[in-house]
Amino acid sequence: MSWKGAGSTVQPKPEDYDYELDQALSATVGIRSIVPEDAFTADTLGTERHGNGVLIRNDGLVLTIGYLVTEAETVWITYGGNRVAQGHALAYDQETGFGLVQALARLDLPALPLGSSSETEVGDDVVIAGAGGRQHSLAARIIAKQEFAGYWEYVLDEAIFTSPAHPNWGGTAVIDRSGDLIGIGSLQIQQVSSNRRQADVNMVVPIDLLKPIMQDLLTIGRPNRPARPWLGIYATEVGNSVAILGLATDGPAEQADVRAGDIVLRVAGTPVKDLAGLFRGVWALGQAGVEVPLLINREGETFELTIKSADRRRFLKGPVLH
Repeated sequence: MSWKGAGSTVQPKPEDYDYELDQALSATVGIRSIVPEDAFTADTLGTERHGNGVLIRNDGLVLTIGYLVTEAETVWITYGGNRVAQGHALAYDQETGFGLVQALARLDLPALPLGSSSETEVGDDVVIAGAGGRQHSLAARIIAKQEFAGYWEYVLDEAIFTSPAHPNWGGTAVIDRSGDLIGIGSLQIQQVSSNRRQADVNMVVPIDLLKPIMQDLLTIGRPNRPARPWLGIYATEVGNSVAILGLATDGPAEQADVRAGDIVLRVAGTPVKDLAGLFRGVWALGQAGVEVPLLINREGETFELTIKSADRRRFLKGPVLH
């Protein structure tokens, strides 16, 4: 879906909302980040990343999706058309996926107030806003609120799914009918509809997940809690099993000789049937550093293998102060 092909029918119209639509949309900014070539995430996420963010405080605090700014040494914020300000990547929370950027210049934009994602319902109308006003925003609807598991060791108990899908989804602002921010766009995925056709939808991280960790992100750059055990695997569901798609270079699983194509049958004796079950089974064993016993099937041979987990943050470059 392109903006040109979508036409004006999917763009939000001011008369359809009880708040000042254009003012709300002006809080959405563009994010461009530069990541060193030797960064841990450079191979998977690239060294130049583009997306969106939303101003959530008048002092220049911008909320975005974390993969845009993970390991970034330079961040540029585009706002008000063609104005540009430098930013500093303050924080990235791996559990929720949120990232925070501090603008290093005054943006002179209205901040978007935080709403309540828990009060939203399936069927609610929302606006998905990218940087650039109405022309880069969509009138959309919440089509589901349900669990989401990502192949990179990531689970949300209840993500928000919206349709139609925003084509530049990363870091978009999801705005409810009151004009409040209720989520940040994370992914575009395909969902099978009732007529068995595949349709693109956006997965959105609910804003309520930010509130309990906000102060920690601002003060220490991460939530003040023990890190979850991380294996360094990329996995997918195959029927009622979970298969290893790939491995993080020099990560715990690669060091333990886990291989692409391996089927994970059990974690700590508990059968594995889906991604969420695998990841939650690992996290239930303790904090980062705990040993994780897996039962693996490799080309018809079944055997046990133990991985010494790690704190993923130790593999990442820290923010560069400007």
